[in-house]
Amino acid sequence: MNQQDGKMQQPEKRDPEKLSPKRAIVILAVVFCIAIILAVWGILPRLRARTTLQDQTNALAAPSVLVIKPIPGQPHQEVVLPGSMNAYTDSPIYARTNGYLQKWYFDIGARVKQGQLLAVINAPELDQQLQQAQGELATADANAKVAQQNATRYQDLLSTDSVSKQETDNFTSQASATSATVKALQANVQRLKELQSYTRIYAPFDGVITARNVDVGQLIDSGAARELFHLAALHTLRVYVNVPQIYSLGMKPGLMADLTLAEYPGRKFPARLVRTSDSIDPASRTLLVEFNVDNSKGELIPGAYAQVHFKVKPDGPAFMIPVSALIFRSEGLRVATVVDNSKAHLVAITMGEDDGKYVQITGGLDQNSRVIENPPDSIIEGETVNVVERQNPNPQGGTATRQPAGEQKK
Repeated sequence: MNQQDGKMQQPEKRDPEKLSPKRAIVILAVVFCIAIILAVWGILPRLRARTTLQDQTNALAAPSVLVIKPIPGQPHQEVVLPGSMNAYTDSPIYARTNGYLQKWYFDIGARVKQGQLLAVINAPELDQQLQQAQGELATADANAKVAQQNATRYQDLLSTDSVSKQETDNFTSQASATSATVKALQANVQRLKELQSYTRIYAPFDGVITARNVDVGQLIDSGAARELFHLAALHTLRVYVNVPQIYSLGMKPGLMADLTLAEYPGRKFPARLVRTSDSIDPASRTLLVEFNVDNSKGELIPGAYAQVHFKVKPDGPAFMIPVSALIFRSEGLRVATVVDNSKAHLVAITMGEDDGKYVQITGGLDQNSRVIENPPDSIIEGETVNVVERQNPNPQGGTATRQPAGEQKK
């Protein structure tokens, strides 16, 4: 046997530096896991820091808003409207006959009683016409009497067949004609007497002379071409007010109001609503109403401007909010409110009276609404806000507490 064949085969030796595939995979997996753990260990704090920073940034970016509660409206709302005062009776006085003004007795500002003589017109032509008409009437009356006597005589003779029936009928018809002439002339005389009575101008009612447009010797023409006097009754004045349609339902006869005038500072004159036009003016959408005010002391004058203060009851619940809370958007008038303690919600509203400082809201809000006073122009639906509660809704005073965004109200 060969020496080589006699030797037993020795096992093959492995290279210690050469790893098996399974072991290599395990090692790689372990290394990969360690790497992932290390990566996660470093990334998570960064993510938490970034999230915290984002939350803090969003919280700081949310606007701080002042929240108030709507103020319940009063049971009766005072309305102030301009009014025009007019005389209760206002009459221009014209001449009814022609002539020359002989004399006038009262000038402007004079207070006259009904039936007092204001002026006298000299009308000599009318006097002559009246005399002529009276003479014609006397002649016609005499002729009528003779005709009536003849008719009576012939009717008596006809009964004895002393005259013909034709002659009797002629005298009877003549008597009727002359009687009709007398009546016509009597009417003409009466007409001229009436015209002659118009030469004396009397006051038709108690009042004040507000205008005198003629003087002695001026030619007077009958008709409405020229006003002689203007008379106004001032014991009671009419005050006309154009009331907006929104208050028209409250305008009932008997409603009381107060009048204020610049020339009487601090004073109020009571007035009572007596009638309305019962029709809305389509041009101005207002209702014309009339108030009467007592002026027995003569302190008020017609044509003056007055402020009319009266109270009306609003239809349905109404709330008052500051004008600064209104938002004007293209889709309409809006008010920003807070819901869920930190979210903005835009509400469509119906506006009533506006006095320049507060506005009446008749629809869209209730007593539990939280209204944002003076909201930012950029506020949108659902925006997160930092709430500041006003404890006293009155802008004249009160304190406010801040409630951070997202914090629940206790």
